[in-house]
Amino acid sequence: MKPDVAPGAETLKLIRELIAFATVSRDSNLELIDYVRELLRPLDADVRLTFDQDKRKANLFATLGPRGLSGVALSGHTDVVPVDGQDWSSDPFAVVEHDGRLYGRGTSDMKSFIACALAVVPEFVQRGLKTPVHLAFSYDEEVGCLGVRDLLADMAQAGIRPRSCVVGEPTEMRPVIAHKGKQSYRCTVRGLASHSAYAPYGVNAVEAAAEAITYLKQMARRHRDQGPYDRGFDVAYTTVHTGTIHGGTALNIVPKDCVFDFEFRSLPGDDPEALLREFEAHVRNKIEPEMHAVDPESGFTIAKMSEIPPLDTGAESEIAGLAQELSGRRDIAKVSFGTEASQFQVAGVPTVVCGPGSILQAHKPDEFVTLEQVAHCETFLRALIARACV
Repeated sequence: MKPDVAPGAETLKLIRELIAFATVSRDSNLELIDYVRELLRPLDADVRLTFDQDKRKANLFATLGPRGLSGVALSGHTDVVPVDGQDWSSDPFAVVEHDGRLYGRGTSDMKSFIACALAVVPEFVQRGLKTPVHLAFSYDEEVGCLGVRDLLADMAQAGIRPRSCVVGEPTEMRPVIAHKGKQSYRCTVRGLASHSAYAPYGVNAVEAAAEAITYLKQMARRHRDQGPYDRGFDVAYTTVHTGTIHGGTALNIVPKDCVFDFEFRSLPGDDPEALLREFEAHVRNKIEPEMHAVDPESGFTIAKMSEIPPLDTGAESEIAGLAQELSGRRDIAKVSFGTEASQFQVAGVPTVVCGPGSILQAHKPDEFVTLEQVAHCETFLRALIARACV
């Protein structure tokens, strides 16, 4: 299937307008949600909103076409990552078109897919849908796929279960049938402060944290060197990563506190709970005894921050075959980054990931999507809806 030369004017307009909403995960997305709801109002859409605890963010789930049938869902997240500290060549929230590319925060991850869906679906509503198209737009995907949980719970309560789902994360329009799971944790280390000249009388929380992080690095190397492996993934083994660390107040004070965040990104079938148990056993048996000898109140507290289950949609599934056919790609992929697709799968909705842009552009300064990718996405969605719903 060869894509059109360029995307439609309506899609380009929608991309520009969606990017202009600076929906960084720490901020509200309600203006964008209200904007989308107004776009859908003339289409007789059944719109359901679910809110976060503070009512500052909302998911939008809309059904277009006949009610009470399964249909296909098109899913995307409305939040984007911050631009703080990044060296952008232009305003990240004002789309710049140059040399066949659209630059702006969220162009690749993943507002271009949302724009394509909002531009294409009305065409089919006007023609008449025999089965529905569902639009599922969530908040806080970038901080742990938080919003989609409430969206899916609301769907279940309403008795809505799409026959299949496409999540439009950037895959360069290559159908993705599997991704790793992710478990993220915050480790708080409590030590005992003292003058650094009398360091043996204190418990150094930073040094204890460093020992723990060193063990996490050893776990990472072991999986890199010994597996298990799945060569279908772009990174073929489970990864272990420490992302942030904060501790200490001054060089001449033995630090009382240290906090670090770490994650496991595990292959389907690799047990992340076993990884955590191994790490905890090392902390309890090898690090804490020396700390407790000085101060029994010192030690480690490990708390889960977020969890994304792995996606493992069978290559033989109907939605995988359809996505493969309509994208014009004979190959299917497995990726290391997590998405909301796995949560749709857990909810009983067979799901693939397929969207415009490259994950290699996501989260970077001067993020972009190519016009060719956007046009390909339009063509894919038209064919998908025509095949599934008309």
